[in-house]
Amino acid sequence: MKPLRPYIYYAYYSWICDNNSTPYLLVNCDYPDVDVPIEFIRDGKIILNISPRSIGNYVVDDEGISFSARFQGMIRDLYVPFGAAEALYAQET
Repeated sequence: MKPLRPYIYYAYYSWICDNNSTPYLLVNCDYPDVDVPIEFIRDGKIILNISPRSIGNYVVDDEGISFSARFQGMIRDLYVPFGAAEALYAQET
């Protein structure tokens, strides 16, 4: 069977967006293969705004989440394996 985590992630992400809230992703940057801007990591973690208007090239597959986002005006490509995703939540809550 295919992994369940991508389906749960996608459902929760969609629910947050459908309720006009801003999805944030808490990432454990010590996890293997995480690719995020290291200058924004604090205490081994980074919080990413992953709202549709804030990211581009958004792809979710069985292994993780990849997208591009702006950091200090520069577009960066990011990759977060599902094992590194510690929390997905709405900023407004």
